[in-house]
Amino acid sequence: MQTQIKKKDTYQAGIAALFDLRNQLMAVLTGFKEESSREDFDAIPFINANGYHCKTIAYSIWHIFRIENIVAHTLIKEDEQVFFSGNYPERIHSPIITTGNELVKEQIADFSKQLNLKELYAYISEVKDIIRELRLCPLCRHCHAFVVVRVPCARKKRCRSFGNALSLGR
Repeated sequence: MQTQIKKKDTYQAGIAALFDLRNQLMAVLTGFKEESSREDFDAIPFINANGYHCKTIAYSIWHIFRIENIVAHTLIKEDEQVFFSGNYPERIHSPIITTGNELVKEQIADFSKQLNLKELYAYISEVKDIIRELRLCPLCRHCHAFVVVRVPCARKKRCRSFGNALSLGR
């Protein structure tokens, strides 16, 4: 998929594959919402593991969609994030506005327990809609050049202020 997106001739196929994968993710997340308890969302059974094994479901959802929201609005649209325009910091009860990369172990568990899951799901739904709109935007359907060129330093710096998950090169 990444290789496809980097090449002009296969860019559209790469984007299609990316959106198919994203739709699968949304189906899984909807299943979690319907089938899991609050405790399941907050559980961190492998707290000392490396990688994503030491995260909670709630944190993982937060992290993924904060990245999408930041990239969509700060890098691409250069407008206000849904997170802020929708008053989600208060609605979700989040003490942070970043992607959460700065959190570790018990901090992740504590953070997850604070989140209002109903509002978190409202947030990810809005972010999903924005990303879908970007895909349908005539300009963005042909933005191969945007993907492969370097992002201006000012926008990189602004993105980094929301969390170091957005490493966009130096």
